[in-house]
Amino acid sequence: MLAVPGAVLPNFGQTSSCVRNNGLFCWSWFSQHWSDTFGPAIGQHLVLTVIAVAIGFVIAMAASLVAYRLPWAGAGFNVVFTLVFTIPSIALFELLVPATGLTRTTAEIALTSYTLLVMFANFVTGLRGVSADVLEAAEGMGLTRGQRLRRVELPLAIPAIVAGIRVATVTVIGLVVVAAYVDNEGLGVPILQAIQNSSFKTELIAAAVLAVLLAWAVDALLVGSQWLLTPWLRSRRA
Repeated sequence: MLAVPGAVLPNFGQTSSCVRNNGLFCWSWFSQHWSDTFGPAIGQHLVLTVIAVAIGFVIAMAASLVAYRLPWAGAGFNVVFTLVFTIPSIALFELLVPATGLTRTTAEIALTSYTLLVMFANFVTGLRGVSADVLEAAEGMGLTRGQRLRRVELPLAIPAIVAGIRVATVTVIGLVVVAAYVDNEGLGVPILQAIQNSSFKTELIAAAVLAVLLAWAVDALLVGSQWLLTPWLRSRRA
């Protein structure tokens, strides 16, 4: 085997017949390189995703709270976030490289940018969807504006908030693959290496399938989190 940074390329002349023939999927090669290629790549992929979604959540939540109180500000945020979202990912990475280089910072700025529109729209929708009767009842109980927000509006907006986080997270998991062009991390690295190495099928398929499974697993985790955070919805269904 010839080792290169971020991936292990197969030596087609000195390995199993499956690898020599570039078979559809060589399980022995995959298991052999789990610990040095695919396992670390999954961890990097997850870290990049969590950082981007966490930063995006803070920005989107702050913007949505401002827009909730000042509707005219919401239009401005929406225009800016939409403009960024419409920029193709490769183009945005290229625009950032001269300023931040081929680094994780470049990847995270771009990845975070793509979370903002989805989360902002869902957060605002969730806050504005709280019934006026509920707000009136909360006011009648003597709750201040801040207390209503923390105890009533935000909890009732959780389904919309989690929906926004789910879409943003799955989107970022997909974009992290593309981010391998500027940051040598994540499951995009073995995919790119496989393409460059005569389209080595096992490496390509394994990395792609793992990215899909990661998206499914994280999405299921978020669904479970919503279920735990909304006990009133569970009792209503029961």
